[in-house]
Amino acid sequence: MNATLQHAASVASVDTARRAFASGDLATAERICAQVLASNSSDWRAWALLTETALLRGRPDAATVSADRAVALAPTNPIALVLRAKCLFVKGETRQACAAVEAATQHLGEEPDALDAVGAIFGLLGLQQRARELFRRAVAVRPDEPQYLFNLAAAERMIGALADAEAHCDAAIACDPRYGLAHYLRSDLRIQSLDRNHIDEMEALLRAGGLSAPSAIMLRFALGKECEDLDRWDLAFDHVEAGCNLQRQSLPRDLAAELGEIDAIVRAHSRSWIEAAPRGYAEAAPVFVTGLPRTGTTLVERIIASHSAMHSVGETGAFAAEMHRAMADAPGSRDLAGIGRRYLDQATALRVPNNVRFVDKTLENYLYCGLIHTALPLAKIILVQRHPMDACWAIYKAHFRGKFPFSYHQTELADYYLAYRRLSRHWCSVLPPHVLMEINYEDVVRDQAAASRDIIRFLGLPWEDGVLRFHESPAPSATASAVQVRRPIYASSVGKWRHHAERLRPLRERLAREIPEAELA
Repeated sequence: MNATLQHAASVASVDTARRAFASGDLATAERICAQVLASNSSDWRAWALLTETALLRGRPDAATVSADRAVALAPTNPIALVLRAKCLFVKGETRQACAAVEAATQHLGEEPDALDAVGAIFGLLGLQQRARELFRRAVAVRPDEPQYLFNLAAAERMIGALADAEAHCDAAIACDPRYGLAHYLRSDLRIQSLDRNHIDEMEALLRAGGLSAPSAIMLRFALGKECEDLDRWDLAFDHVEAGCNLQRQSLPRDLAAELGEIDAIVRAHSRSWIEAAPRGYAEAAPVFVTGLPRTGTTLVERIIASHSAMHSVGETGAFAAEMHRAMADAPGSRDLAGIGRRYLDQATALRVPNNVRFVDKTLENYLYCGLIHTALPLAKIILVQRHPMDACWAIYKAHFRGKFPFSYHQTELADYYLAYRRLSRHWCSVLPPHVLMEINYEDVVRDQAAASRDIIRFLGLPWEDGVLRFHESPAPSATASAVQVRRPIYASSVGKWRHHAERLRPLRERLAREIPEAELA
């Protein structure tokens, strides 16, 4: 086969692989790419797609190898460059990721795929305004491409442009009525009403069939949210449960390993271990807000970030990345000061203003509270708690796009919640009270001013009335609560699990093994 025909065949094959990838069939995408590379190892597009599949499979090192091959073969291609940036970001190398994405922008033209890809990495980095502008340019070139419209809507949701986001979700769905992600995002943009909702539209799509598994899953969760908005409790639970069952089929699960990790952390990070640890890096006093998803962490973060002396870096993953890197580079080493110093460098890479402290809201940092304290002895940690049943129902009805695989089954969710509860109690017993503060979501909702004063006092900051107006902040929010934090505090989510008490019985019975009945009432 001559070079021209070989190139055409490779392009066609990679296009087929990309369609398989878009449908969620990673194995087929990887198999086709391997076949392409066996006959033509210089096809950068195949290496680029293998980067994406490796990232989705949670294999950042393999993704980096593929991304480096793609960049070597196409050194000025913005998509190859942005995939390298994404690998760096996933590995916690935020500063390097920023440099890589800036390099990609130097080679941008008006190719919509490239505009969209670079916009997506800006979104990951929390730079939502830059992301929005690139998505707008992609939509201007291809207004009929639902992915570009969806990405634009997602960026607008994060900066609080909710009406624009809804309009662009509508446009994406007009282009592709089966685009489940757009339905899911649209359902979250406002509280649905009897005269303005999408329940009939989405249920008709489910009845018609022919949906990809990812789209069917997203429609189920969207329907659960909209039905609950309309107090259609049984139907809401039906859809949520169906979505969870579908999602659970496609996720690798090793709950025993996750529970074992938590128990090992409790055993290893005793008070004596913490007291004997080498001195960490004491040149900064960051704030860590952590806890399980959907328990009020974003609310607490926004209260803190509304103070003039604070700046939010969002969910960085940087601490875990630096800890794992240190362990890989020097097993057994206790260079805690180095971990703290490198974490600060990565976490502040996104231009934290001078003379302010920052707040990091990475959820999974609840695993590392002991290490955070030893690596950064001046850091403050706020652990957010919520009523067990409300917390678990809020987690169960949410979709996390690959994260928290324990969340789609009632008893597995209960087992993980109980392990998290044991870990929380451990941290409260071994960390000094001036380092760790536990706060309940319900307390913040019941008396916002008193809870906010407690938080600000714990951080050693002077009181500012502005923290009570956190919902007015224009700062972007990239969390699942990005819409809710644009509203003043509300209490309607407290006790919502009771509408589903009978159907949540497996969850409640498992929790009751370790939690007193009074706490589950």
